[in-house]
Amino acid sequence: MTPEERLAALGLELPEVVAPLAAYLPAVRTGDYVYTSGQLAMVGGKLEVTGKVGAEVTPEVAAEQARICALNGLAAIASVAGGLSNITRIVKVVVFVASAPGFTGQPAVGNGASELLAEVLGEAGRHARSAVGVAVLPLDAPVEVEFVAEVR
Repeated sequence: MTPEERLAALGLELPEVVAPLAAYLPAVRTGDYVYTSGQLAMVGGKLEVTGKVGAEVTPEVAAEQARICALNGLAAIASVAGGLSNITRIVKVVVFVASAPGFTGQPAVGNGASELLAEVLGEAGRHARSAVGVAVLPLDAPVEVEFVAEVR
């Protein structure tokens, strides 16, 4: 199955690329690589969940937010690569988790993004990853995810 077919089988579709919140591009291609800016879990132009993970946001909700971030990241990559089928590998994913003091479940939150990438891209979606806790993210988002992808 193609990535587009896998996405449809999951009942998902690529959203519009999220408009930048400041002076940057959502994704930049250089040679065979695409680097994305940090992707928030925007749906229809809105951030539906805010707060710190481990306080106002449960880890389970945060993992779902990371999944939405990954879908937005795929849209950004596809926009400069000519479609999902031109992604040959997700190389690196960095997951930022706005964490309440003492919260240490960042890797489980990041799994929301990682699992979606593997579901859509198969083996090409498996990647290196960092998941780090931070004090605050733009718009009080609980999760932000950025990507490096190899493309054809």
